[in-house]
Amino acid sequence: EQLKAYMQNTSEVTADKPILIDSFLQNATEIDVDALCDGKDVCVAGILEHIEEAGVHSGDSACILPPKSVAPEMIEKIKKATTDLALELNVIGLINTQFAIYQNDLYVIEVNPRASRTVPFVSKAINVPLAKMATRLILGETLKDLDLITAPEPKRYHVKEVVLPFKKFGNADTILGPEMKSTGEVMGIGETPAEAFYKAQDASGHTLPKKGKIFVSVNDESKMPMIDLIRDLQSTDFDIIATRGTAAIFNENGIETESVLKVHEGRPNIVDKVVSGEIAMIINIPTDVETRNDALEIRQSALRYNIPYFTTLAAALEAFQGMKEMNESPVTVYPVG
Repeated sequence: EQLKAYMQNTSEVTADKPILIDSFLQNATEIDVDALCDGKDVCVAGILEHIEEAGVHSGDSACILPPKSVAPEMIEKIKKATTDLALELNVIGLINTQFAIYQNDLYVIEVNPRASRTVPFVSKAINVPLAKMATRLILGETLKDLDLITAPEPKRYHVKEVVLPFKKFGNADTILGPEMKSTGEVMGIGETPAEAFYKAQDASGHTLPKKGKIFVSVNDESKMPMIDLIRDLQSTDFDIIATRGTAAIFNENGIETESVLKVHEGRPNIVDKVVSGEIAMIINIPTDVETRNDALEIRQSALRYNIPYFTTLAAALEAFQGMKEMNESPVTVYPVG
């Protein structure tokens, strides 16, 4: 409907300025790669797996180093593609490449022959000052001179999480998309991806709860992948509350779930429960533009009352796993690098 309205009203489209339509890779995994090149050799310093799906701006997506779910063969493809691109472009210094993995095929999203925002993060994770190394390459040294043909592997998992400014803007929507909204970054370190993610959430101001009610309202594709982890959480100190459709699926699968009204369905509804302090965490994954707009008040109430919220399946699953692990073990502090 938005496209139809735009096409009927716009004066921008002419024979000289046609419309470009892109095909979107639904549920693809995005990958960020930072590498060094001296014109002859390439050192792949870090391969970061985005936690949010491709389509969320790379500056807004949490990401994990090393990747946790990318097959070894695909890692080699990514390294080769990065090497080929760096050498073909005759890069001297840093290069950042962004890929999407979709149905086991590798797609190039973009290539940036420069330092990226992830360079400081990767530098800390592998204990190599990449910006300094890139400067020395630009000044004429080689990767062999720097003993950097192969970068060291990180000793633990590292999660980069973003800091979002939504609290500063009263009517902001917390849904992540292709426009970058973050204003800062933090890092969590752990022996497992879930531990690192849990710590990164804490550092970004979204401390995950250890007990209480978790509200879940998600699209049909996201319901079943959550079942096992939600069942595990419910066996600890968490209760589940959900909108009617989600509650029905969970109850059918043996998860005792309390049903709650959506905002437009009457009172008391989910926002009333947020205001009364009953909700410890919110998972809200809309189906489409219409359901996204319907749930805007839920997301804004989460922001107002400082309740952790997640709007993508991947981030919700990492949060669930982190809560499960951290309920079973104390928080451990690790050195950087």
